[in-house]
Amino acid sequence: MTRTRTALILGATGGAGFEIARALRTRGWQIRALHRRPDAVSSLMPDADWVEGDAMKADDVLMAATNADLIVHAVNPPGYRNWGKLVLPMIDNTIAAARANGARIVLPGTVYNFGPDAFPLLRETSPQNPKTRKGAIRVELEARLRRAAETGVNVLVVRAGDFFGPNTGNSWLAQGMVKPGRPVRSVTHPGKPGVGHAWAYLPDFAETVARLVDMGDELAAFESVHFNGHWFEDGREIAERVRVVAGAPDAPIKRFPWLLLHMLRPFVPLFREMAEMQYLWTVPARLDNAKLVRLLGSEPHTPVDEALRATLEGINCLEPTAPRPQIKGVTATA
Repeated sequence: MTRTRTALILGATGGAGFEIARALRTRGWQIRALHRRPDAVSSLMPDADWVEGDAMKADDVLMAATNADLIVHAVNPPGYRNWGKLVLPMIDNTIAAARANGARIVLPGTVYNFGPDAFPLLRETSPQNPKTRKGAIRVELEARLRRAAETGVNVLVVRAGDFFGPNTGNSWLAQGMVKPGRPVRSVTHPGKPGVGHAWAYLPDFAETVARLVDMGDELAAFESVHFNGHWFEDGREIAERVRVVAGAPDAPIKRFPWLLLHMLRPFVPLFREMAEMQYLWTVPARLDNAKLVRLLGSEPHTPVDEALRATLEGINCLEPTAPRPQIKGVTATA
């Protein structure tokens, strides 16, 4: 089969899909993006080939994947809604399209798959015994990918912590810690003081995915790789760096209103889904990137203050005259 170096992006307007598409384009890939209303979003990536369709419709995905070498499955139900009804049918559609075209599937993975028996250091071989509904769905999603790999569909799963970046969209930093479109006057931190937390700067994550994809047949039929990103031994430190980068070093750091969220969860579907994942803010969960480093030699890593500045600029949270901070006293590690 002739290779075209064409990548179909499912979820191209989301944070991971958008950044992975940009990283692949930089490395010479032709980008095709599936969207229900392509005319409304095509300006986001004007050099992509936008195709009208729905990731929930098998025929749409199959047609969009024609002659594609790669399918990036970065599509998720918006606002965590309807996970049980949407997540698994969408991956089945992607698997069928990849099988028909001989394409590799790339999945941005999460730590939802893991339960208490796997913490605090998550390796590719760690047991996946989640205690949440969304975690169980993610385990089944990856099980379907593994079974597909056993029957000829190549799969790459790259797992990371919480995403942040200038084009992240739905993220804890952009929606739970600061208020997009406003200068930073306070920062809300969802985690317990003293508990470590893993963050993944999306441009670094996307570059990692692109480099791995370019390894081609050097990868296993089912390849799972962990991305370390920015790790804070005390998760509160990212809130401290946000206010420094924003030029508001004395801004208060507030506790996340978990109690209120739990009280409202019966009435607000988004709150119900967020509350289910609270445990990830109460236990340390670091990703071991030793395998990634063996494969690539190193992990792409933007200094944390530089990454946060780009993120805050992207969501319009910087004062026009905010000074560039001196990068010192930062304990985030690669």
